[in-house]
Amino acid sequence: MKAAKFDYVLAESIDQVVDILDRGDGDAIVIAGGQTLMPMLSMRLARPATVVDINKIAELSGIDVAGDEIVIKACTRQAAALASAEVQTRLPLLAKAIAYVGHQQTRNRGTVGGSLSHADPASEIPLAALAMDAWVSLRGASGTRRVAMADYFLGPMMTARADNEVLLSVHFPLPGPDSRIGTGFHEVSERRGDFAVVAAAALVQLDGDGICGHAALAIGGADSVPLRMAAVEEALCGSKVDRDKIQSALGEIDDALTPGDDQHASAAYRRRVAAVLAERALMEALSEAENA
Repeated sequence: MKAAKFDYVLAESIDQVVDILDRGDGDAIVIAGGQTLMPMLSMRLARPATVVDINKIAELSGIDVAGDEIVIKACTRQAAALASAEVQTRLPLLAKAIAYVGHQQTRNRGTVGGSLSHADPASEIPLAALAMDAWVSLRGASGTRRVAMADYFLGPMMTARADNEVLLSVHFPLPGPDSRIGTGFHEVSERRGDFAVVAAAALVQLDGDGICGHAALAIGGADSVPLRMAAVEEALCGSKVDRDKIQSALGEIDDALTPGDDQHASAAYRRRVAAVLAERALMEALSEAENA
């Protein structure tokens, strides 16, 4: 199929984007990498009146270290984020997640902000961002606001970003310099490069005595949004962690997930695989933290 007719604007500033979105009354949409939007336009799953291209806006690309956080701007290519030394060394969970996104060709065009804006519940970048307590900066006609990942995902491909807002950047907090942190990311997909059927992202932080001071576990693909497993995290914190402790804590997963049946997998399969992947991700994170 061919896309329905739309007006195309190559924006030159963030203010111009915001103005077009505000006047568009929900019928204007932003394009950056286009790895999701272009197929949706071609299949007429999206029929906007106006498509606003933000690739020319220099302020929307790049990776900055700003105090105690790393800021990845919306138009930063996924391949650039994956190749970044700062991401590899200081945001290893994000690097592990991006390595599962599509293929090299799609990562060369796909953007970090685009993945967060699309918000597929099985997408890897949103899952890692949730586990890492990241937050996004959104700009609209009334100004700029900050939204935590925990409040950002509202439903399948639905976010807290309003129709007249553009995502500017995602902010990842950095741990203290003496932190012993490990991370793990595992997923199951039908083919390498496909969206995950189920995915798990984990982070474990140990103190000098080997006590878990912080744990994060997020599951994607097994609910309408990526979810933090708060009960599992609470069960791990405040004590030494080993495989038995992890397996005991993972008993809380079933009550936290409400997976559905579709052509890719049954709800029962997703529940079972979520627990297996969560254990693998947590064990990988624990091993890295112990050897940090």
